[in-house]
Amino acid sequence: MALQVVQPRIRGFVSVSAHPEGCAANVRQQVATARAGLEEVRAAGRLGTTLVIGASAGYGLASVLSACFGLDAPVLGVCFERPADGDRTATAGWYNLAEAHRLARAEGRHLETINADAYQETTKDAVIEALRARYLDASGARGVPSGGKLELLIYSLAAPRRFDADGTRWESVLKPIGKRFTGKTIDLRNIAVTEASLEPATEEEIAATIKVMGGEDWTRWIERLREADLLAPGFRTVAYSYVGPQVTNEIYRTGTIGRAKEHLEASAAAITRSLAALEGEAIVSVNKGVVTQASAAIPGVSLYISLLTRVMKARGTDESVIDQIVRLFHDHIGPGASPRVDSGGHIRLDDRELDPAVQAEVNELWAQLTTENLQQYADFEGYQRAFEALVGFGFAGVGYDAPTETDRPLD
Repeated sequence: MALQVVQPRIRGFVSVSAHPEGCAANVRQQVATARAGLEEVRAAGRLGTTLVIGASAGYGLASVLSACFGLDAPVLGVCFERPADGDRTATAGWYNLAEAHRLARAEGRHLETINADAYQETTKDAVIEALRARYLDASGARGVPSGGKLELLIYSLAAPRRFDADGTRWESVLKPIGKRFTGKTIDLRNIAVTEASLEPATEEEIAATIKVMGGEDWTRWIERLREADLLAPGFRTVAYSYVGPQVTNEIYRTGTIGRAKEHLEASAAAITRSLAALEGEAIVSVNKGVVTQASAAIPGVSLYISLLTRVMKARGTDESVIDQIVRLFHDHIGPGASPRVDSGGHIRLDDRELDPAVQAEVNELWAQLTTENLQQYADFEGYQRAFEALVGFGFAGVGYDAPTETDRPLD
């Protein structure tokens, strides 16, 4: 037992604590949304075995919950999270999946997680072994329902670094390319609109960012699974990306992160060619900007999302992470659905965000934004609540003043 009162410890855009009951409440809310939103699709047929790389938070977690609880799929997830250690809480991702596992066990669903570095070949070996040992067992031995070969792989990995087998370390950087960036941002410590400046990236930094966040690892996962004969006919894989608006373009889409996303998106065509014998396909889903710990570190993005949320809420078009993924499965990749793509072959879940009228209003507010009118023009309080919710704080019905068990199993 490791009972303690867990308080939020958030430093700028980094949280060093997570509340297990709050994370559990977040998962239950998302499960309820997935069940309700996918009821119609679920009636059309069950989704087969699904693998989610980057399964513990954000779009990856929403994918796990939508597939498992919304569409009755046997799901295997891969993540890299930290358990509780003494007075130190586990990461939010650990608590998210601990609750998802608890719910799955209670309902007789098959949800399994491999907690390891997704970039490593040893992790890919462990996934292949798990799929062969349990997901292909047509007899249903050991109480595990067979889902057969993989029908769907979601690639939602967001990591700041990776290591090669020889120990080489690659670090992604958040920098502009070609010229210095100067633009509006927010000082989260003082809640003040200020100016950020970043020097342009070197060629080595660009290459390292592509190595970490591009399509190389996604491609490798498909290669290994195809070689292991674990992909079903008609297999589909989806990776998540982001384009974003003009106001963040210099620091994001035309910067190092954007260059990596372009590599990820370009990898889809090569993966699709490799799946020709299976009549499979690889697709990139370009999603809406949402509150994440990673996005909070990007200059200007916190401000932009605060303005975007205000504008979209007023129009009734705002979507949470789980709303987006339910729409993805419902309209594009669930049983009986065919992806609707743009001229580049991408699913565009950012269509409501990039609506010209929405962006015109955001741009108008952006031009006027100061520290003094921040609360008037932007939904920054909503942004802060959403940020705290990522680590389990601010949920109704959770006794935040009471001791809670922080040592929760992930099995």
